[in-house]
Amino acid sequence: MPRLQFKHWPIRRKLLAMVLMPLVVVLPLLGMFLLIWGNAAVDQLLVAKVRADLAVARSHFDRMLTDVGGSAAAMADSRALSDALDGVLPVQGSTQAVRSDQTRAHAQDLPALLRRLRDRERLDFIQFRSADAQLLAGADSALQTGAAAAQGPALPWVPPTSPRPQGSVEVLSATQQAALPQALRARVAVPLLVTANAAPSAQAQEDRAMVVMATADVRGPDGQLRGHLQAGVLLNRNLGFIDQLNEVVYPDGALPQGSHGTATLFLDDVRISTNVRLFGGEASERAIGTRVSSTVREAVLGRGDTWLDRAFVVKDWYVSGYLPLTDHLGRRVGMLYVGFLEAPFVGLKYIALATIGLIFFAVMLVAGWVSLRWARGIFHPLEQMSRTIIQLEAGDSQARVGAVNSRDEIGELAAHFDHLLDTLDQRTDELQALNQALDAKVAQRTAALASRTLELETAQQQLVRAEKLAAIGQLTAGIAHEVNNPIAVIQGNLDLARELLGPHARLVRDELTLMDQQIERMRLIVTRLLQFARPGDYAGYVDTVDAAKELRDCLPLVEHLLRDAQVQVHTDWQHTRSAQINRQELQQVLVNLLVNALQAMPEGGELRLSTADWAELGVEIRVEDTGPGVPAELLNRLFQPFATGRNEGTGLGLWISHSLVERYGGELQVINLPGRGARVSLRLRSEVGTLPALAAPQTV
Repeated sequence: MPRLQFKHWPIRRKLLAMVLMPLVVVLPLLGMFLLIWGNAAVDQLLVAKVRADLAVARSHFDRMLTDVGGSAAAMADSRALSDALDGVLPVQGSTQAVRSDQTRAHAQDLPALLRRLRDRERLDFIQFRSADAQLLAGADSALQTGAAAAQGPALPWVPPTSPRPQGSVEVLSATQQAALPQALRARVAVPLLVTANAAPSAQAQEDRAMVVMATADVRGPDGQLRGHLQAGVLLNRNLGFIDQLNEVVYPDGALPQGSHGTATLFLDDVRISTNVRLFGGEASERAIGTRVSSTVREAVLGRGDTWLDRAFVVKDWYVSGYLPLTDHLGRRVGMLYVGFLEAPFVGLKYIALATIGLIFFAVMLVAGWVSLRWARGIFHPLEQMSRTIIQLEAGDSQARVGAVNSRDEIGELAAHFDHLLDTLDQRTDELQALNQALDAKVAQRTAALASRTLELETAQQQLVRAEKLAAIGQLTAGIAHEVNNPIAVIQGNLDLARELLGPHARLVRDELTLMDQQIERMRLIVTRLLQFARPGDYAGYVDTVDAAKELRDCLPLVEHLLRDAQVQVHTDWQHTRSAQINRQELQQVLVNLLVNALQAMPEGGELRLSTADWAELGVEIRVEDTGPGVPAELLNRLFQPFATGRNEGTGLGLWISHSLVERYGGELQVINLPGRGARVSLRLRSEVGTLPALAAPQTV
């Protein structure tokens, strides 16, 4: 099966694989990724929209709670209520209520006043309670006192909030609903309808009422508490509020054609006020009495989460948002819902994704067609040349590639190949003619050469002796030459051999490469010897460098030492000038200084790197460590060869660094700091001038 390997494939198959692989594999994978990502992105956008819609609905609902609290406070502070209460409440300090004719008149006017206040504030119910929370009067009931006040039907007691009354969501039992007007009680009962995906329930009807209530303190001119005013709105079948909420969240034009927004109030999991329709269309019956799905119920009412996802609403899937509603005790008693029909968005999403997929498919087809045409322009001339070579090997010397439909390098190669074959035929004919002439001349000269054979033998012996002497002389002269001269001759002849061999050089490519490597090794040895003997002739070119940047670039080179020694690095760049020095040689010096400083702190410490201006001359680089410092006996000979304080050191690092710095007119100094290690000061000039040591390296 070795033919299945890529390197054995014909050029046609390789080019087709290289051209079609991105189109057939990469582009479809990219398209699939974009489709998956686009689908997820659209879903996230829909969830983000319903999150914003739910925030608007919550804000509108909170505003309703605030409005109910504000209405209760306004009615409690009204002058009319205060005047009516002056004739109703007992005089402070008396043992019993003394009622005159005017008092009885006020008693009859209080329910009427409460009705007017209720209608003015657009509330559904209102009651007045005494300071001890006993019901005294309502908008639809007469004044009650004594036992009647204690035993009469009353709304649940909700303590007033401070500092301003605030409405709260409350649930009224069937007994507590007796305090509501008959017209309101008729709206309470909600028969339960069978709903898909809802939690099982044996209940047939929801008899409780959900209201928004607020309690406000009623005080006299002297600030004394005279009673409490309770007012609120019934949410069961409150279609006006739910329609207004839906218009606020989903105004005309907010959703694409075919989709519509919905809003609902839930008592527990039962829809008590909604604009969701049972059978579709604005004329169909509202889905009051249907229930939320068990999944949403568990998440919102069970765990108190906010639901932001698709959900099954009555008979369709909606992008929905649910949040729990709590009473004044923090108990979850219902839910607020907003959402919009998912189907139109899904249709638009699939249309967009299908369009993207078709575009990708069309681009893939067009790109594949173009790529195949381009690939054919490459492998067709190569196949023609391959067939020509096979014909030549079979003995057809007249075989040619011919014209190819390509003007690039491959087309030029085909033309040059045909020209080479034509030239080769011409040279072959010329060689054959020369061979024939040579054979004739050889026949003519054979007789003459036979007569001179003895003379030639004698001359040959003399020539051999002369050649040996000349070879010895040449060998002696060659030994006297510099080593570089034979290296250059070898390199030149090696290059000439490559040129003469031409394509046949491939047969000895490894040998030629080995020869190049050995020649270069010889050059390197000579160069190193010369560089060691005359280092000034091989100094690097001068660069303008920034001291801080070079220090930062050198830190990664000693990162392993920093990590092993747990050394903290502190930097302080104060220089304003640049320096002139060979960058590689400066890096060699800096790395040597950093390594010395780190090796002086094997147990950790602080490495301080700082820069400053060196008078008017250039830049000063300081490297400070917190090690033990330089021994006093070593300090004066620190820049001499083989001077070292470590057993494993060579004593050449600072000597070489000092020599490099002085070559560019700089200075290198080392001092011990009082009680905290050593400081190495490297001073570099901003302008080094023309120095003999800075000449360009000579060619070896």
